Amino acid sequence: MRLVQVTVPVGKRDAVLGALDDEGIDYVFTDETSGRKYVGVVYFPLPTAAVEPVLERLREVGLDDQAYTVVMEAETVVSRHFEQLTEEFEEREENGDRIAREELQARAEDLASSLSTYATMTVVSALVATAGLLLDSPATVVGSMVIAPLIGPAMAAAVGSVVDDDELFARGVRMQALGIGLAVAAAAAFTGLINVANAVPASLDPGSIEQVRERLNPDFLSLVVALGSGIAGAVSLMTGVSSALVGVMIAVALVPPAATVGIGIAYGSASMVVSSGVLVVVNVLSINLAALAVLWYAGYRPARFFREDDARAATVRRVAVLVATIAVLSVFLGGVTYDSLQTAEVETTVESEIGELFAATGPYPEMTQFDTTVAFEPRDPVFLLHDPTTVTVTVGVPPDADTAGVTAAIRERVTAAVGPDVEVQVRFVPYRTA
Repeated sequence: MRLVQVTVPVGKRDAVLGALDDEGIDYVFTDETSGRKYVGVVYFPLPTAAVEPVLERLREVGLDDQAYTVVMEAETVVSRHFEQLTEEFEEREENGDRIAREELQARAEDLASSLSTYATMTVVSALVATAGLLLDSPATVVGSMVIAPLIGPAMAAAVGSVVDDDELFARGVRMQALGIGLAVAAAAAFTGLINVANAVPASLDPGSIEQVRERLNPDFLSLVVALGSGIAGAVSLMTGVSSALVGVMIAVALVPPAATVGIGIAYGSASMVVSSGVLVVVNVLSINLAALAVLWYAGYRPARFFREDDARAATVRRVAVLVATIAVLSVFLGGVTYDSLQTAEVETTVESEIGELFAATGPYPEMTQFDTTVAFEPRDPVFLLHDPTTVTVTVGVPPDADTAGVTAAIRERVTAAVGPDVEVQVRFVPYRTA
């Protein structure tokens, strides 16, 4: 619920109070003694869903932008009449939890913090994320997401678009670009510094680190994370729910991939930069698209009716650009998804073919297939499709077992499954069953 305070201009007292009476709203009116162009201040409590329609009604009776309107959160209103008012507006409004447009803009502006604070927190978050990735520490990576301030600019851009606030929209877009750029630059500089200082082994391959590898193969499921983040951010903003946890979700989609881009730059890995860079861009665009769609669907429009067409046209253009760009980049995601399915199928086929040799009905039932590993290498620099290069099979051999012909049999099965151009390594491990 909200407590609204409105300064009433000279000549508008009867119109304003009459509009409140028509809506059945209890109010308190006090005379204005400052000597300015106001006759008084009117105070009235409202259900959250009623703030926007009531303010619209007051504008219709002549309350212009020169009047001061303050909307505050009220903890408790003890009144049977207020309970009836709440029920009436809940029936009238489709979304009873939705905050007013004015509150939405104010929250979006507050979330898009000052430039110095935003830059500092983004850099610190990127440094922590980079350290967590190189340490292969999920807890450290999660910690970096908690302090990332990336939810504010995304929500500011979406709100600015639907309410036709070009300044807020431009600020959100600029801060998003700045934040991603700072995160990548900070990660690259930090990784280069620790390499020069020999803080990590010179032979370290970042692509072999699990936390880094997770950001190198973005597929269509990445879209689900980003779209879900954007939807959750918009819903939390328009319902007045704390955005702290939602901000972490948005940071999940942006900070680690951006840090991975920086690591790739520092190590000179074009494939790492391309794959994680595409993931960052797709996630940013998807978050903005989802937030924009949710806010427009929720019914947020500009304060003035004649600006609604401009806002609609601008929103449609921006949605079209976002959808088209995401569709183009999704070709890359589709390639990665296809490659993931293909590599998984190859691994399953190879393991199954070799497993038949050591099954109870196979030629070597006395032996055991301990492990089968298939190594891949990129086929191209764009879609990062992979071809199998090496198959390593670990075979458990009981005492006095004859291994003659096993390697040739495994080689034959691998050739039948994936072709002749794959290196086959067989490791025999003696074992006893106790």
